[in-house]
Amino acid sequence: MNLIIVVATEQEIAPFIAEFDSNMRGSVFEVNGVNAEVLITGVGIANTAYSLGKRLVSGKTPIDLLINVGICGSFRPELTTGTVVNVTQDCLAYFGVEDGDAFITAHELNLVNENETVFKNSELFESSLISNLPKVKGITVNTGHGNKESIMRTAELYSPDVESMEGAAFMMACTKEDLPYFQLRAISNPIEQRNTDNWNIPLALKNLNDTLISLIDSFVQHP
Repeated sequence: MNLIIVVATEQEIAPFIAEFDSNMRGSVFEVNGVNAEVLITGVGIANTAYSLGKRLVSGKTPIDLLINVGICGSFRPELTTGTVVNVTQDCLAYFGVEDGDAFITAHELNLVNENETVFKNSELFESSLISNLPKVKGITVNTGHGNKESIMRTAELYSPDVESMEGAAFMMACTKEDLPYFQLRAISNPIEQRNTDNWNIPLALKNLNDTLISLIDSFVQHP
């Protein structure tokens, strides 16, 4: 099995790298027939699109699965800090124009097809471990929400469960290349007026990496 783990920052995947450090050569490791490459893209839509696009066109090896991992914010009180979720739908939020108080999407303007702004995981790859995670709807943003009015407006427009700064770019690339993928994220904070006292990034990173390590172990045992 050949897989690529896509992540914005090294911090988000440091415990995973430490777990497999003895098996790693550069950004790649091999464990009992599972070959995994860690691709650190940098933060944001543009960095993710560029780095992942460059890797996919390189044609180094066949790819059986891509996994995007990272942290995210939660719009839903029931999705508490530390929860690991499976983002099965994502979109490029606020890709369009304003018309007074209204927002018109790029799709509604006939600038792009809907499938170029909204991405849904076709689940071409099965995993019992991932199937047990909460399935959520995400949005991908350039500006993390921290204003009550914009949070309410965004909730009304998109009805999102979580938000990140990379997810839709990852899903777009995988969808266009018809490659199986998952987007796994751990909730680090509620979406509210910025209040870092309510954040718990260490817990989110621990749970995210524990899940990813368990996933790789399941591939090793049942390749």
